[in-house]
Amino acid sequence: MRPAEALLPVEGQLPPLTGATGWLNSTPLTPADLRGQVVLVDFCTYTCINWIRTLPHIRAWSSKYGDAGLAVLGVHTPEFGFEHDADNVRLATTDMRVDYPVAIDNDYAIWRAFGNMYWPALYFADARGRIRHHQFGEGDYAHSETTIQRLLAEAGLEGAGTGLVSAEGDGIEAPADWATLRSPETYVGYQRAERLASPRDAVLDARHVYAAPARLRLNEWAISGAWTLGRQAATLDEAGGQLSCRFHARDLHLVMGPATRGTEVRFRVLLDGRPPVDEHGLDVDDQGGGVVTQQRLHQLIRQPGSVTEHLFEITFLDPGVQAYVFTFG
Repeated sequence: MRPAEALLPVEGQLPPLTGATGWLNSTPLTPADLRGQVVLVDFCTYTCINWIRTLPHIRAWSSKYGDAGLAVLGVHTPEFGFEHDADNVRLATTDMRVDYPVAIDNDYAIWRAFGNMYWPALYFADARGRIRHHQFGEGDYAHSETTIQRLLAEAGLEGAGTGLVSAEGDGIEAPADWATLRSPETYVGYQRAERLASPRDAVLDARHVYAAPARLRLNEWAISGAWTLGRQAATLDEAGGQLSCRFHARDLHLVMGPATRGTEVRFRVLLDGRPPVDEHGLDVDDQGGGVVTQQRLHQLIRQPGSVTEHLFEITFLDPGVQAYVFTFG
């Protein structure tokens, strides 16, 4: 066994890609088409904040090592129903400047072929089609990049040099402030919902009027107004409904979108009962105003200074929004 193979043991063969239901930025690819190149397979779903924060590194590696023999392949395996819509995925990948091939894995066929369980997940295959390394979740970017370099060198493809890229993201792609992050991902749909504090018991898959409690504890959330609580999302049935949560993080995001394509839902955000001013996110103005037009992740709060605990409230001025999950950073 060569030294590089001892450092990077063989974990299996690159599985077939035949289960893809569509392709973006490429005609359909097979492992045979990729033979002779080092392959980085990136499992993603476009509203996942953990994947979004890896994107600066993926794009930078594709740019730096693409001409030297690296093929980056995205595999978009959807978490939510609207992420099965190829037009939504196409729009998101365009907005996110993803120009490498992306297999649309709506039936989870490629996901199962890899035995994958995570977003994001990276699999590194050598020029002979053998998987030699994997990385689950964010981080360890230097190790991932040196793995690419080792596999290129092993294949005799050494044109890109050995230095590491500088790929610090900004906006929603900025790394999380892990030192102050004390709030977990919080699902709104009943399939995975936890810590719902609205006093009246939830009614599943039917319109119900909810009321928020007088106070929320850290990481509790509540709904008020007329909502239909579904498996993946809560859908607002009448204008004036509200979501609230008490959180401790620099960033607060909400995956949401209009239930009907082409419609808009206006909203207003308050932080501790006041407009967010300089603590507003990318999708909110300083007075807390915003409009939902797409099914995607929305950044609603970013604290620019010291990070403290806050009460977040979002009131929707129109009906028809669907809210899926709060994420933090």
